[in-house]
Formats: sequence, C-alpha cells, structure tokens
Amino acid sequence: MAAPATPRPLPGAGVPIAPRPVTGRPVVWLLAGYPLWWALGMGQFAYWLFAVPMAAELVRRHRTVGLRVPPGFWMWALFLLWCVLGLAMVPLDVPDTVPGSGGLAGAALRVVNYLVLTVLMLYVGNLSERELPTRTVVWSLSVLCLATIAGGYLGMFAPRFEFTAPLEYLLPGALATDPYLQTLVHPASAQIMDIFGYESARPKAPWEYTNIWGYMVSLLLVWLVVGWVLEGSGLTRWAALAAAAASVAPVVHSLNRALWVGLALSLVYAGLQALRRGRVVLVGACAVACATALLVLAASPLADVVRNRADNPHSDDGRAASNAASVAAAELSPVVGWGTTREMAGSSESIAIGPTADCPGCGQHVIGNAGQLWITLIANGWAGTAFPLAFLAWTVWRHRATTSPAGQGALLTVLLLFWYMFFYVALMSPLAVTMVAVALLWRGDAGPTPGRDAVRASGGLR
Repeated sequence: MAAPATPRPLPGAGVPIAPRPVTGRPVVWLLAGYPLWWALGMGQFAYWLFAVPMAAELVRRHRTVGLRVPPGFWMWALFLLWCVLGLAMVPLDVPDTVPGSGGLAGAALRVVNYLVLTVLMLYVGNLSERELPTRTVVWSLSVLCLATIAGGYLGMFAPRFEFTAPLEYLLPGALATDPYLQTLVHPASAQIMDIFGYESARPKAPWEYTNIWGYMVSLLLVWLVVGWVLEGSGLTRWAALAAAAASVAPVVHSLNRALWVGLALSLVYAGLQALRRGRVVLVGACAVACATALLVLAASPLADVVRNRADNPHSDDGRAASNAASVAAAELSPVVGWGTTREMAGSSESIAIGPTADCPGCGQHVIGNAGQLWITLIANGWAGTAFPLAFLAWTVWRHRATTSPAGQGALLTVLLLFWYMFFYVALMSPLAVTMVAVALLWRGDAGPTPGRDAVRASGGLR
C-alpha cells in the first residue's frame, strides 16, 4: 500500500507547505551537469565528488529505516571483493608481458571507481519515487544526450579545440604531464587519428575518448527517446526527434563500427518490443522511416565515410592480439586474475619492444584496453568476470517482462553492455548509466518499505 501523500493545507490555514524533497539532487547535478564538470577538468572524478553526499545519505538510511540492496547483489559484492583480492597479484609478472608493467595505482583507481558506482546504484535504488522521480532521472540523461550530440558537432567542426581546465592548474607537475591523467582532465573536442592514410577527427566531447563518446551516445539516445519522444508531447517530442536525427552525422564521423551495430541492435530491440505489444502498424511505419533514412544516407557524403571505414579496419589486428593476450592471461590465473592490465611484449606487427621509426605501431600494447570483457578477464580472471556478468544477466532476466517505457529503456541499457563489452571499456561513465538503469529496474518492482513510497502501487516506473 502506498504511503499517503502529505495533505496540502487550505489557503490561509497558516500551515507551511512541506518543501519539495531535495534528496535526489546529487544525481541531477552529476548527470545533467556533467558537461560543466568536464569543462572544469573533473570529468569522471565528478562521480567521486557526488559519491560523498550519496554515501552519507546511505549511511543515514542504514541507521534509520535500513538499507536495501537489489536482488542478486551478492554477485556484484563478490566482484568487488575479487577486485580487492586482485591487488595482491599486481606486483607479479605475467608471462609474455613487459616486466613491471602492472601499476598498483591504476588497479587501486579501478577498485575505487567500482565502489563509487556501487554507491550510485544503491543511492538511486534506495530513494523513493517522491524523493527522486524516475522522470527526473530520465530528464537528466536526456539533457546529457543533447550535450553529447552537441559535443559531436564540436568535434566535427572544431577538431582541434581544447583548453586548459581549472583543475589542471592545481595539479603537481608530475601529474599534470602524465599522459593518462591528461586525457582525463584536459578538455578536447576530438581525437585526431590516422585511419585512412590521413588525419581524421573523431568526436569525443564531453568524454575522454571517441569510443566512450560512441558508447555514451548509444546509451543516452535510448533515454532521449524514452523521456522526450515516447513520454513527451508537442514541440518537445519533435525537438527530440530532430536531435536524434542530427546525431547521425557525428555518429558516422566517429568511425565507431561497434556503435553503428549497437544502434541497429537498439532499433531491433525497439521493434521487437513494439511487436510484443501488438503495435504492428507502428513497427511498419518505423521500418519505412529507417529505410528512407538509409537511402538518404547512401546518397549523402556520409556514405563515403562509412565505405572508407569498412575498407580500413585499422585497429583490428591490434585488438585481436590484445584480446587473445587477455584470454591467455586469464587462463594462467583463472580465479583472481592479475589485478590490473599489463603491456604486451611486442605487438601484432612485431616482437619489437617498443615502437620504431619503421614500425610505429609495434610494441607494448596494453592488454585489456579493447573492451570491458577483456580488461575484466586479465584483472579478475574467469571467476571474477563471471560475477558482474551474472549480476547484470540476472537483472535482465528478472525484469524481462517490464512494459513501461522507462523500464524497457533501462532494460535495453543493461543489454547493450553485453554487446559493447567486446569493444569498449565501460568504466566509468557508460557503467554509471548502466548502474542507474539497474537501480531504476530494481526500484520499479520494489514493494513498500518504511520511509519509502510504494512505486509498484503507483504504476511502477514512470
């Protein structure tokens, strides 16, 4: 039974109206405000910042009404334990890798990131619909989608745009010049890469890498459609449709083939869900619209970009070698893995240790950086990899019958990880959106608990 709403006082009664709850504001500021944090140089460290008030709220709830966890959380908890245990393996050398290439700092950073995302998931899941309406979360993700599309155009038309973020001025010299940290804190619009034999600008703003941009735009378009197309109306709906259509240009120029397939899989999922609900005419109309869009795309200059990308696989050999090395490393330590990534002794092009003038792509490719599956395999072994995948698979299975737009959007968000994990590393932002989706699904089927609105009684996810 839903908790009774606080009655509004009659005019002139002299009883103050209860203020709107502000508990869920960290989620809104984190997601909708992410472009600001990126511009300040905080980027993914913004998750750490907002995890502090979220954790404080979770502690308060644990002491008062109790803390809830999603079904199957023990699998995710075991994964966190495995990440901590794996730190003991970091000092060890992995056969056929560069000695001493495993860094304890990077491994510890990864553990902290997983813990921060756990706090985010528990925070969203423990808040009631009144404290953090689902529509507010969807709105925040939709705003972030628009910012990502705008960042894509910035990367296309101003590919060398960059600036020194305020945070960079505060970093010590050694950290400020670290290449990896520079990628995290230095705002730039695009990655300039040689794929076709000449420099190509691949959009990435407001994210760290082009691949992360592709993964994020794929996830966030789901929420733009859910919040502003399916549940919107009038001008909002048409504006969202226009934004989704406008995303095609930066999506093509990102040259992310996995993204292209991921968007196609999302369309197939949407079509199957519509057929399941008996909306045959809608599916037919959307199929005609997609076919028309493909014909227009084929007649546009964007088609040449797609054909050139298909003719230039570029990183396929390096990815295949790195992925095979991840599997081999996991077979050597199948239970706990090696704690973190390592560097290959040689590469797919040569056994040379390090790049040379004749072979700039030779040597010391990072094992595991080609996808979330591969980085988890080398860091946590087969056993450690099974835990998070089982947790997410159980979440999908448990909520497979959800019918609300937000519920189906959340389900698709989780499902997409099982595609992108072969190509993109999900940590940090893509996995954050996935954890928010898990929390919405879990919260949507939760029964009433003390201090919590009964979401199920009010219609589930809205």
